[in-house]
Amino acid sequence: MQQGNSTWPIGHIHTQQVSGVTVIEFHDEIDIAAAQQILPNLDAATAAPGQTVVIDLTPTEFFDAYGLRLLCHAERRVTERGGWLLLVCPHSMILRILHAGHLIGRFTPLTTLEAALVLADTEAAG
Repeated sequence: MQQGNSTWPIGHIHTQQVSGVTVIEFHDEIDIAAAQQILPNLDAATAAPGQTVVIDLTPTEFFDAYGLRLLCHAERRVTERGGWLLLVCPHSMILRILHAGHLIGRFTPLTTLEAALVLADTEAAG
């Protein structure tokens, strides 16, 4: 899995291309202040049609309802453009928030970025 050169860190969000997949990492605390800062960059990262996007919450330290709104917003943008969104979430507390928000059916959290990239590669090949 090769990492591309297209990478830019912007505060709470870091986006890069990995093996043809757009990987978006949320960093630190994802609350209302972070969500306002993230949204324009998230929109830019999810603008292309037909792309596979992975949102990786591994570097996230705190996540609340505003984080859920960002996930739903990104998923809607990606699917409206004919793409596919995968979620990496190894944190039990964030998984509880996803369950409480009744979003486990909408997102199927994977435990590692590597698992998400393998799944994306399998789908692309099949």
